[in-house]
This record gives sequence, structure tokens and C-alpha cells, in this order.
Amino acid sequence: MLLDQMQAEDIVQNIFIKLYENFDKIINHQSILFWLFKTTKNELMDHYRNKKSKAIYNYSLDPEEIALESKNSFEREFDNKEILHLIEAELNAMNPEFKEIFILREYSQLSYKEIATVLGINEELVKSRLFKIRKKLINNISKFVDE
Repeated sequence: MLLDQMQAEDIVQNIFIKLYENFDKIINHQSILFWLFKTTKNELMDHYRNKKSKAIYNYSLDPEEIALESKNSFEREFDNKEILHLIEAELNAMNPEFKEIFILREYSQLSYKEIATVLGINEELVKSRLFKIRKKLINNISKFVDE
């Protein structure tokens, strides 16, 4: 969500420090995953409130991050990166509530019920928003891929 590895690492470190400090206060240790997602959401919201900045793409040209196995794998990797950048651009243009649901489902692999619990919304609303997000992504990205 930040598109900045250094900022993301700082926030993750802050979250785990908070987990360590509050571990004794967490009553149900089975819900630590939910606690982590809630805390992460709050940290991200605080970050955006404090910085009042928009995410900017951080294209890395570090040769150590590019693994060239063959010409075909490079082309596949390049195409995949282009598609990921298109998805990121579409997600950044979306309403934050929709973006958050998509990330929790597709990248964090949470169930609809877990997402509803983390966000404090109805499970049906999660399903509805996720359907709309996917449909919008497919429509907008297919325009670029077909070109």
C-alpha cells in the first residue's frame, strides 16, 4: 500500500513493537492475526494522515533485484511487472475502503468473514465490494493488455 519498502519496514517494525508491548493485554491469543491487521490498518491510516502524501511509484533499477535466467523469463517477468504496475495504479485510484478489501483478500489471503471482522463491516458488503473491484480491474486492465 505504501509502495516504499523503507517506510513499509518502519511501519512493520512499529507494529511488532506494539505487539510485544501489548501481548499481555491481548485476551484471546487466537486473535493475534486480527490484532495485527487492525494495528496495521491504523498505522497506515496514521501514516497517510500525518504525511498527507500520495503514494508514488518506486521503480527499482537495482541490478541485484533483477534475475535474468533466460530471454523468455525476462519477458515474462517484465510483462508480469507491467501488469502489477497497472493493478497498483488502478488500486491507487480507487476508494481506500475498496483497495483495502482487495489487498486483504488477494494478498493476505483472508476469508470474507475475516475481512468483515477486521474492517467491522458486513460479510455481504465485503463480497459485493470485492466483486465490483475485480470487475473494474478486469475492465480497466484489459484495455491496456489488448493494445
